Amino acid sequence: LCVVCGKTGASITCAETGCDRSFHLPCASEGECVTQYIHEYSSFCWEHHPQQAVEAVPAQDTTCIICMDPVGDSISYNTMVCPSCQHAWFHRACVQEQALCAGDRCFRCPLCRDRDRFIPEILTLGIRIPLRRARWENNDAYASLQESHGRCDASECHYPHGREQAERAGLQHCQSAGTGAIPRLPSTGEQYFQHHQPGTIRIVWKIQVQLGQGL
Repeated sequence: LCVVCGKTGASITCAETGCDRSFHLPCASEGECVTQYIHEYSSFCWEHHPQQAVEAVPAQDTTCIICMDPVGDSISYNTMVCPSCQHAWFHRACVQEQALCAGDRCFRCPLCRDRDRFIPEILTLGIRIPLRRARWENNDAYASLQESHGRCDASECHYPHGREQAERAGLQHCQSAGTGAIPRLPSTGEQYFQHHQPGTIRIVWKIQVQLGQGL
């Protein structure tokens, strides 16, 4: 019988020697049981599940760094703390959702960004971290960031083949926003390239441009 719901079919048994408590996987969180997704995939009942060894206590009114709701007044099954910085507090359900979203490539402490101590501890406490890239990288969501800027953005383009073909000459990009660009051409004169990104300060960029010869 499942020690949580009392029904039959419980196939997970506590790994602690001498303990014969069994439970269903869906009942684990309700009964404060832990199933580890590492090594031997050991499971533990509420009495024998791993606990954090760090001696940290959340300050009054401390909130979960993920959902911003209050956490408990001490480390518990549902309240965890980063073992590295000991300042990032979070709910079990919140850090589990973050792990499922970030995957093993991007998962880390939301505050101090530590992975070396954070991940092994979280795995020991029963948080599942899928071996995949982050959800936000699905469907090449950031593919456009890898595309290079391919046109001249000077107010008056001197490239003989037109601003849309300026990439053939090689482009010099605005060092502030990274989007504006002009061709890298031999110097026969000087011009000021003004690039204005909405919400930022106007950057006046002194550059050397070709004034006549084509490539």
